[in-house]
Amino acid sequence: MNSGWIRADWPAPAGIIAGTTLRDSEFELPAQPRRINQVHGAGVARWEMLAADDAPPDADAIVSATPGSLCVVRTADCLPVLLCSNDGGEIAAVHAGWRGLAAGVIEAAIAALATPPGNLIAWLGPAISQPAFEVGGEVRDAFLAGSAGAADAFEKNARGRWQADLYVLGEQRLQAAGVTAVSGGGLCTHADAGRFYSYRRDGSTGRMLSFVYKP
Repeated sequence: MNSGWIRADWPAPAGIIAGTTLRDSEFELPAQPRRINQVHGAGVARWEMLAADDAPPDADAIVSATPGSLCVVRTADCLPVLLCSNDGGEIAAVHAGWRGLAAGVIEAAIAALATPPGNLIAWLGPAISQPAFEVGGEVRDAFLAGSAGAADAFEKNARGRWQADLYVLGEQRLQAAGVTAVSGGGLCTHADAGRFYSYRRDGSTGRMLSFVYKP
């Protein structure tokens, strides 16, 4: 790790470069990214179908099987999820806020890959932690409608609302989809103002880039 980024701590094959940039860093990405317009949904774009000068499509995940490709998502509290096949043949980056998680963006990204889920590894990048992420009952209900086990990711607070754990929700979705090799988690964007942007903390703010590069 250098001063400009956090390297993903996952068992990726040799040559795969992945991690998250820090706030105000001048870290140089390993390749030119192809942008997507993140809309908090479950749309998936293929890197191979994008051109650098094209208008970015509405999507919250990007996948690729092409050498030299770089998949990137932008976050400032939402959960970034990076995926890679065991052999390094396929990669993906997913922007997973609560809306995208509930809509199935992780499952959609996995489905867009040819690799069986059991042969994928995942890394969870910096996101807002449960103590800082208060939500209403409608958010909890949206997750419980899909899985009763999602209740484990919510704790009721003194105001009668809920503290939601994006890391638990993300890992639950990955595990249910068949991805059992999950690393990362535990870095709070809201608590660490020195390294991370946080929309909940600061309002108008920048974004970190979470990326995975396939040589």
